[in-house]
Amino acid sequence: MKSGKVWLVGAGPGDATLITVKGLHAIRQAEALVYDRLVCAELLAQAPDGCEMINVGKNPNHHLVPQPEINQILVDCAQRGLNVVRLKGGDPYVFGRGGEEAEALALAEIPFEVVPGISSAIGGLAYAGIPVTHRDYASGFHVITGHLRQGNEPQDWATLAKLEGTLVILMGMTQLVTICQQLIAGGKAPTTPAAVVMYASHQQQQVASGTLITLVDQVAAQGLSAPALIVIGDVVRLREILAFTPETLSLSSIPSLMVL
Repeated sequence: MKSGKVWLVGAGPGDATLITVKGLHAIRQAEALVYDRLVCAELLAQAPDGCEMINVGKNPNHHLVPQPEINQILVDCAQRGLNVVRLKGGDPYVFGRGGEEAEALALAEIPFEVVPGISSAIGGLAYAGIPVTHRDYASGFHVITGHLRQGNEPQDWATLAKLEGTLVILMGMTQLVTICQQLIAGGKAPTTPAAVVMYASHQQQQVASGTLITLVDQVAAQGLSAPALIVIGDVVRLREILAFTPETLSLSSIPSLMVL
């Protein structure tokens, strides 16, 4: 039997209409859809009737399906001759383990294609009114994971504290207290602007902003928790003037833009 093909598709930061046209087209042609926990229901509804829906979502510190099994699911579905979409939040290659999945497909000689998505590290901040770079505030940025592979040494926050530009930390909410304390201990000014964006680009998005020394209290006061991203740097100041209310759209409301 001829092998099927796998599309590793980035779903974007949360808002369904931030999917790329190519990503949506792949979903609409899928015969098997392997998806993560944070992928919105509106995108899943774009899969055709009869498509196999396979939930491999991960909760913090609990993987419903271990990564090696996810890799094997992709291989097995393709070897059955199916066209498979692996739908992942954000971008497949930005802390989404898309590289590991692509390696498994390549080793199994399964045809695959990567469809990039808007990373929450950039798009999620934009929806919160925070530009990741700005000529007056930050000429570069660094995207860091707060959740390392089990057994790895912890992040070297003392070194990261010395970096110029914007720090964006994904999957770091359980370490928020440590991150703020260690960055200050490493030399980052306690008054450095900082924010947490929960459910970035979703309708239920919430933002807490302050400084490195006040952020933990601000987050606690607002009851914010994962899924959220942390941003540290002077660009956070711009939220006061750049925050906006996005227009509410649905995929069905813009069919002319999405028909291929």
